[in-house]
Amino acid sequence: MTTLREKVEKAADLVRDRSSRAPEFGIILGTGLSALAKEISSATRIPYKDIPGFPVPTAIGHGADLVLGEIEGRSVAAMEGRFHFYEGYSLEQVTFPVRVLRALGAKFLIVSNAAGGMNPLHRAGDLVLIDDHVNLMGVNPLVGPNDERLGPRFPDMSEPYDRALLELAEQIAIEEGIRAHRGVLVAVTGPSLETRAEYRFLRAIGADVVSMSTVPEVIVAAHAGCRVLGVSVITDRCLPDALKPVDIDEIIEVANTAEPKLARLMKRVIREARP
Repeated sequence: MTTLREKVEKAADLVRDRSSRAPEFGIILGTGLSALAKEISSATRIPYKDIPGFPVPTAIGHGADLVLGEIEGRSVAAMEGRFHFYEGYSLEQVTFPVRVLRALGAKFLIVSNAAGGMNPLHRAGDLVLIDDHVNLMGVNPLVGPNDERLGPRFPDMSEPYDRALLELAEQIAIEEGIRAHRGVLVAVTGPSLETRAEYRFLRAIGADVVSMSTVPEVIVAAHAGCRVLGVSVITDRCLPDALKPVDIDEIIEVANTAEPKLARLMKRVIREARP
């Protein structure tokens, strides 16, 4: 029986065969947020379908390539699209690329998502620098046998989002004139959106934004020893007393509009982050 570590090494070997680059940064680009991948210089594109163990995204607004190259003179590997639990994939499959990025050498993981905003002080198009999270997906990607070579049985989650990266991103946002807030992300399974009562509950437990992704990837990144920066783009306001039906095309449009400032922020973080 093939172990998870063996699957990770097989996928990493395929990537190494296509590119000799050892990425310092792994990047996961969420719904409607893939433009940064186009700014990667000396790029090598590897379709997910060519990488053993990588599923193919079915979600709207997601690409299906791993892009290796340089941003601001530093080596990166960017996922142009991610996988979701609601697509029918296991959390091992959803988080598998994080394992591969780590095996390739990534010490940093920058992860983005499109999210619903529940804080009445936040606006559509704003960025939220994720300060902490709540996992309400009802499952954890680390359930099952643990391979100590991949990470500890009980990884500490007191600081899943790196303080230094968070402070750096916050300072860059101020300098760039980007509206960015610190906030708590709550992860739900989806694919149905929340009811008014559910939004009230999520807000009451301390969440600012809600997403159907990111948290499983961050848990695995913490398990693997990566330093993580998470950024949500608020694509719709989820205020229970002013709730209206959501249009996926509008969500993608807002994400596309916010994308240039997210790219500016990410590029400067990549340039200025220190080991």
